[in-house]
Amino acid sequence: MRVVIAEDLALLRDGLTRILDAYGFQVVEAVADGPSVLPALTRHRPDVAVLDVRLPPTFTDEGLQAALAVRAQLPGLPILVLSQHVEQLYARELLADRAGGVGYLLKDRVSNVGQFIDAVRRVADGGMVMDPEVVAALLARNSGAQRLGELTAREREVLGLMAEGRSNATIAGRLFVTEKAVSKHINNIFSKLGMPPSDDDNRRVLAVLAYLNS
Repeated sequence: MRVVIAEDLALLRDGLTRILDAYGFQVVEAVADGPSVLPALTRHRPDVAVLDVRLPPTFTDEGLQAALAVRAQLPGLPILVLSQHVEQLYARELLADRAGGVGYLLKDRVSNVGQFIDAVRRVADGGMVMDPEVVAALLARNSGAQRLGELTAREREVLGLMAEGRSNATIAGRLFVTEKAVSKHINNIFSKLGMPPSDDDNRRVLAVLAYLNS
């Protein structure tokens, strides 16, 4: 699986490269600044990209803007964004194209190698990964949101785990219920958020978008 990395800190960039190499990934290029990201992504068209949000020269949102730009050119290119802090706006922007294959992870998670590699693989497979701290911040912010007001406490738990990118089986294990019960909760969530069955839209992504935007 081919990977492009964008990280300005040489030590972390080298660490990410070594970790990914050790788990069977091929790092085809590792860049250190914002202007280098888009050319690297379009040149290699990797299976997944791991990008720092804040890169030189301005250390604002160069990595995020490169991610959005490349997904406009190459829809669905899997992107895992790393950030030092919880930035809810970044999470919303990443999900806005509804194409899946996106992740938002705090840099602290990289120290848990298993968790980091799992996130990279899930994003590369077209899944969605949202850092638990981002989800917790959204839960706190959205506690009184009208659009989510019809959801039960258990349905909000399920939606929060969906926002982390968890599968039905993983959610069932976390909540000590059956997968059938999880499927029922998810269908209830879709219904209450006004999301009928569709062949075109990824309703899990749409539900999380509603969660992020409410």
